[in-house]
Amino acid sequence: MKYTFMQKFISLVFALLISAIPAFALELDTSVDDEIRRTYDPSKLEQSLPALPKTAPTQQNTVPKTSQTTQAPQTAPKSLPSTPVAKPQLGVKKLPNEYKFDKSTAIRIKKGTKFRVKSNSVISDYLKEGARVSFTTIKPVTQRYITVMDGTKFTAVVEDSHLPQMTGNGGLIVLMVDSITVNGQTRSVHGKITKANLKKIFFNNIKGKRQYWKGVANQIDKGENFYKKTRRTSSKLADNPVGVIISPIPTITGIVVYAVNFVGSPLFAIWSKGGRISIPAGSEFEIKLQEDVYLSL
Repeated sequence: MKYTFMQKFISLVFALLISAIPAFALELDTSVDDEIRRTYDPSKLEQSLPALPKTAPTQQNTVPKTSQTTQAPQTAPKSLPSTPVAKPQLGVKKLPNEYKFDKSTAIRIKKGTKFRVKSNSVISDYLKEGARVSFTTIKPVTQRYITVMDGTKFTAVVEDSHLPQMTGNGGLIVLMVDSITVNGQTRSVHGKITKANLKKIFFNNIKGKRQYWKGVANQIDKGENFYKKTRRTSSKLADNPVGVIISPIPTITGIVVYAVNFVGSPLFAIWSKGGRISIPAGSEFEIKLQEDVYLSL
């Protein structure tokens, strides 16, 4: 134990002596450093060095400002309650009178079926738009599974009407058949008048007679009648010795008036009116269906 301690002490003293003696001091060769300084300029070396690469910004800096502030939680907009779309019912039609029927079981009166009817009231061009008239069938009509007996009632509404007009136009009335009553069942229909008072009707328009050309003829007749009167007057004056002098004057006047009426008759006839419409009750009409009519069993 003592020997070990003495060894350590002697080694320590020996190390102190070596470091304290100048003869044993270490000399560093700095000639190499001087040579480098003379050859290279340290300031130029620093300028020629490449720039340091830019480091990526830290995650803390890249966080957007909006994320740093607390935001109120956004709630999804409430959607309105959706109602289920009603599925169309095949073969089922809703009429204006709120009657529903199934085509597979209903009795059909075909489109184009014609009915002979009689009017229950006077039909004239005095009727205003929106007025209603009625008809009653006078002959049964047979269809598949059904016979429409006489006495069936139709009703129609006046769609348009006017009194006789100038230029020779007659009165007008347009009827649209919109309902039928069969065996106590009233159904909406779409029909038109094809005959009125046994006369064929075109485009469902019941018209008064156009009398323009009749007005032209009337104007010519007026001129002719006036001329005949002046001729008779001239003849009476010619029998009198005093009146024979002035007897040509009435005849000349009659000729002038007759010529004016003859030439101007197309213009004068514009002021004449057409014929009136007045069909008495009980007159025969014909109704034609424009679409199918369905009746329940």
